[in-house]
This record gives sequence, structure tokens and C-alpha cells, in this order.
Amino acid sequence: MARRPSNRVVLIEMRKMSCVAVLLFFGVTSVSSPPIASAVPHEVINKESRPMKKLFEAPNEPAPAQASDPVVTAAKYSYDPSGKTDPFKSFIAEQEAVEEKGVRKPRTYLETLDLSQLELIAIISGPKGNWAMVRDSKGVGHVIQKGTPIGTNSGTVYAVTEKEVIVREEYKDFRGTVQHRDIAKKLPSLE
Repeated sequence: MARRPSNRVVLIEMRKMSCVAVLLFFGVTSVSSPPIASAVPHEVINKESRPMKKLFEAPNEPAPAQASDPVVTAAKYSYDPSGKTDPFKSFIAEQEAVEEKGVRKPRTYLETLDLSQLELIAIISGPKGNWAMVRDSKGVGHVIQKGTPIGTNSGTVYAVTEKEVIVREEYKDFRGTVQHRDIAKKLPSLE
């Protein structure tokens, strides 16, 4: 029967194998000794025997130019940014400036009121079109029809039907395209 090695022997062998694996993993193939300093005698320099050079002194004679030296010139490059966007300019600030230009002063009293402040009271149907009456927060009534500017967000009355008034507001989304939002003001129920 073969004799099993003791746990201590197995641990020692495993340590040896792991050390070799680590050395191979990190690419260590051989260990070299540090270089030995040479024993060459150094020349002793006498500081008083040499005159010190002035740091900012121009040379006495210009160096003669040698014809055999090739002349190297750097290639000139110029950047033309025309037609390209400026990477340091914010496109969000441009959109805000465009939106501010689009804001106009209200021409009528109804354009100074928010749509939530208006209550639809009555709708009148006639041969020339439908009319509606809205009441503001002060209790004052206003007659509106299709095309009447209304609301603080540049809305206009888009349609007056038998049961509601549809107000269409234009706004710009985050990409700058014009979108439409329809808001319906309905007649209160009689119940």
C-alpha cells in the first residue's frame, strides 16, 4: 500500500507551486543581481583653473553653417471653422433666445388671463357661426368665437361646438418644432 504524504508536506508543495505560478503570471523568468559599481578613478577637477561662463553671454563667433545639414521646415496647418458648429456654444441658450423673441404682448384682456381662470357659461348657435360666453374670475362675461385670441400661452379659439369650446395653443418642444395643444372648456352640466 502506498503511503499518503502528511498534510504538512502537501502544504509545502502547494506553496512552492503557487509561488511558481505567481512568478510565471507576472512574467518573472530570472532574477538578476544589481550591477556592481566600477572602480574607475574619477578625474579631479580644479575649479579655480577654469573661468566660469556667464549665463546670458552671447557667443563671440557665430557657428559656421554647414551645407551638408538638411533644412527641415515644419508643415503649416490652418483650421477653417466656417460651416462647423462651435463646440463651446450652448444650443439650449439659442433656443431660449428664440422663444423669448416669439413672446408678444397681449392685445386683449382675454390674452392676459389663464384658461383656468375662465369658465364657459353659454354657447349660442347661429347662421353665421357659433358664439360662446366665458366668465373670468371677477365675474365679467366675454363673448368669443372661432379665431378669438385667448389665454396667456398664445392660444386661439379653434372651434365652438354645441357642448364645448376648443382652444388651440402653439408651443415649441425641446427640439424647437412647433406643436399644438388642444384644451377643451366644457359647459357645466345642468344636474
